[in-house]
Amino acid sequence: MGLQIELGAVTANWKALAARAPGAACAAVVKADAYGLGAAWVAPALYAAGAREFFVALAREGQALRPHLPDDAVINVLSGHMEGADLRGLVPVLNSPAQFFRDRALRPGQPFAIQLDSGMNRLGMEAAEWEAIRAEALAARPRFVMSHLACADEPEHPANAAQLAAFRKMTEGVDVPLSLSATGGILLGPDYHFDLVRPGIGLYGGLPFAEAQPAVRLSLRVIQTRDVAAGEFVGYGAGWTAPRPSRIATVDAGYADGVLRALSGKGALLYAGETGCPIVGRVSMDLITVDVSALPDVPAALELICPAQPIDRLADLAGTIGYEILTSLRARYDRTYL
Repeated sequence: MGLQIELGAVTANWKALAARAPGAACAAVVKADAYGLGAAWVAPALYAAGAREFFVALAREGQALRPHLPDDAVINVLSGHMEGADLRGLVPVLNSPAQFFRDRALRPGQPFAIQLDSGMNRLGMEAAEWEAIRAEALAARPRFVMSHLACADEPEHPANAAQLAAFRKMTEGVDVPLSLSATGGILLGPDYHFDLVRPGIGLYGGLPFAEAQPAVRLSLRVIQTRDVAAGEFVGYGAGWTAPRPSRIATVDAGYADGVLRALSGKGALLYAGETGCPIVGRVSMDLITVDVSALPDVPAALELICPAQPIDRLADLAGTIGYEILTSLRARYDRTYL
């Protein structure tokens, strides 16, 4: 099994998104181990490309990443200051008055940021909570004040304009940097950019950044091939029966490796060059069976993620999103960074 990560594509995507918001600083979201691709590799490459602000979800992610970045790289923790969190060398993004008071009591004088809830109802202070502590919070000089868009991947969705208006109202007169946009918000245009943008999925080749360079290729080794007669079945549950004499290859990955079981019977292909070969039968824990009858010769490996079948194509087939395809990729793959 081989997972190839194109660090050059990741950095090119970061530069392209930064160029879409020329008046703003451009951070990089590397939570969930850089969306499954390896933050210890991805973040230093982004730092070399010019990124200085990084976002993770959890303090323990930040502590794992901290040794891999120079001291001037800022690692922001989106879950804020949770009880017992080790925030040494990190910047918590505080989501509630309780977090603010905990942080100021335990980390007086240390850097922090603030997240506001502009309508997503997930994380951040609501308007009344913010108003109650706003003067005290701003006097302590947060590094920035941010919010997050719920529907930025749908440019015409009315929630985008509503959240923009709410964020502007909540931050009127605030004299610290402001941040609202991840990848989708960057693509919505300058009104959404403010002082700091935070691209995530677009760095890794996913929608809504349709112009992104693919950052991942996944090849799966062929363990065995066999001839199957018409009428014979393949795999668990006898869910696929050969309509004609067929050549079947078994490859070395399955749902334990993040190849979603939902891809069974949905038209997903494994590629040998330009030729796509359909998955037949169920995706099982460690194995996938593929109809390679169209190939004159069966290669040593077949590609599941490649330019012909990018992450969002697989996501569509599985009824999910590209984020889940990437973050499901597991540790059993041999990884190559280019």
